Amino acid sequence: MGRYVIRSAVLRWAGFLLFWLLLAAPDLGAPVIDILVDLLVGLMAAAVAAWTSLRLLPPTPGSLRYGALLRLAARVLRNSVVSGFSLLPRVFGPRLSIAPGYLSYPVRLAPGPARAVFGALTSVVPGTLSVGTDRDGALIYHCLDVSQPVAEDLAIDETLLIETLGNKPEARDAVPRRKGEARA
Repeated sequence: MGRYVIRSAVLRWAGFLLFWLLLAAPDLGAPVIDILVDLLVGLMAAAVAAWTSLRLLPPTPGSLRYGALLRLAARVLRNSVVSGFSLLPRVFGPRLSIAPGYLSYPVRLAPGPARAVFGALTSVVPGTLSVGTDRDGALIYHCLDVSQPVAEDLAIDETLLIETLGNKPEARDAVPRRKGEARA
């Protein structure tokens, strides 16, 4: 078993234990035996969850870059808030000032979990929703306003996700990228 597998197992176990503790919210005023029983159940549940997680989604070599993860999380949170407040008056105002349509975005991430995470993260931002792929493998987004710089924002988000995962884009993606193509 490689070092990254052990590291991944420990990190997953710790994450599941933390999640257990958040859900269980142990009463620290309870008798010590009750707290120990709760903790023992949580330790075992976290171990089973970590083992299942490793079986269903085996770890891959590479390292998660926490600085990039923080930048990505901050960007997604900021974009969600800013986009929501930006779209609100344009959608619900007396004069509807949006240009809905579809955007074809040529993603650099290979099909799989990383691409699915990218689609999910970018769909959190109000005004964009990943709805599938085209025959060339580009992600298709439904946008409430295709006149906005959606493709540029997606490129920034994708770059941050690639940095976070410590991945390099596929060799096939080394060709110059075309901008996202929008159509109403």
